[in-house]
Order: sequence, then structure tokens, then C-alpha cells
Amino acid sequence: MTAFWEGVLAGYGIAIPVGAIAILIVDVGLRRGFDFGFMAGAGAATADFFYASLAALAGEILASALAPFALGLRIASALVLLGLGSYGLWQARQKSRQGVKPTTHDRQGRLRTFTQFLGLTLLNPLTVAYFGALILGRDAGATATVADRAAFVAGAGLASLSWQTLLAGMGALAKQYLSPRFQMYTSVAGNLVVIGLGLRVVVQLLT
Repeated sequence: MTAFWEGVLAGYGIAIPVGAIAILIVDVGLRRGFDFGFMAGAGAATADFFYASLAALAGEILASALAPFALGLRIASALVLLGLGSYGLWQARQKSRQGVKPTTHDRQGRLRTFTQFLGLTLLNPLTVAYFGALILGRDAGATATVADRAAFVAGAGLASLSWQTLLAGMGALAKQYLSPRFQMYTSVAGNLVVIGLGLRVVVQLLT
């Protein structure tokens, strides 16, 4: 059970810090409702679960293997953030002009949302290093058993999913209680932050 709770702490540790993924999940819930926000969060949590599994099996080896591709991953991550932020701004503008409300019963749309957030979270090489460092730290004192590693992964995945679901719920509540104009302003602000995060990665790469 100790390994499970360590996994829970690890999952919250990677999920809670406010970043592009968290902002985008809230924005999806705000624009499209809880079901789309939940699918976005589930995609991010699935990526955390996947990386936690890899780190539990071969954290040190995996981190070393990905090191040569770190630059490419950061470039791809920056491009995706800039693209998603710009697309979000365009959607907010279209909605303000036309008053179009996307349907909340589009199954393909929900699947696309899940896949989009899964891919975006997988692009973050820091997630691998984070879970890898935790696994190495745990193994310093004693060799973890297969059951310990499985419990750690389960705890990390459940913690991440619970936090992402909370973010989706926050966005959905805002959609229900905030005026359409304020929703638009909130969406614009969130997507500008995402663009800013993408630009920060670009600046870091250039300097």
C-alpha cells in the first residue's frame, strides 16, 4: 500500500502544477461541456499512466534513450502549443461572431479530443524524467517488487485522472454559470497563456 500512495503523490505532483495541459482542459470544459473536458483530461491522464508504467519498468534506461530526441520533442511541443492556442483563439472569435455552440453529442469529437490531449501530453519529455527520477529514488533503498511497481503506477494514474476530472468540472461549471461574453474572455485569456508557454519554449531553444 505504501507504493500506491507514493504513486498517488507522484501523480498529483506531475498533474497539479498549472501548465498548458491544465489550462486547455479547463478551456475545453468551458467551451464544450463536461463530457469533452473529461475526455481531454482522460487523454492527459492516460499519457501520465503510460509514462509512469515505462518509468516503473525502465526509468533510467528510458530517460537515456530519449535524451538524443529531447530537442526534437521540445520543438514539436512548442509547435503544438502554438497551434492549439491559435486554434482556440480562432474558435473563440468564431463563436463570438456567429454564436455557434458545438454539439455535446459528437462521439467522434470526443474521441478526437481524447487523442489530441493524449498526444500533447506524450510530447512532454519532462514527464518521463519526472517519473524516472521518482522510481530511481524509490529503488535506492530497496529493490521494488512487481506488486510495488504496479501499485505505484495505479496510484499515479488514478491521481492524475482525478485531478484532470476536477479541471473538466471547473470548466463545465464556468460554462453553466458564467455569461457567454465572460466565457469568451476566459477562453481567450487561457489560449493566450498557452501561446505564451509555446513562445517560452521557442525562446529557450533559441537561447
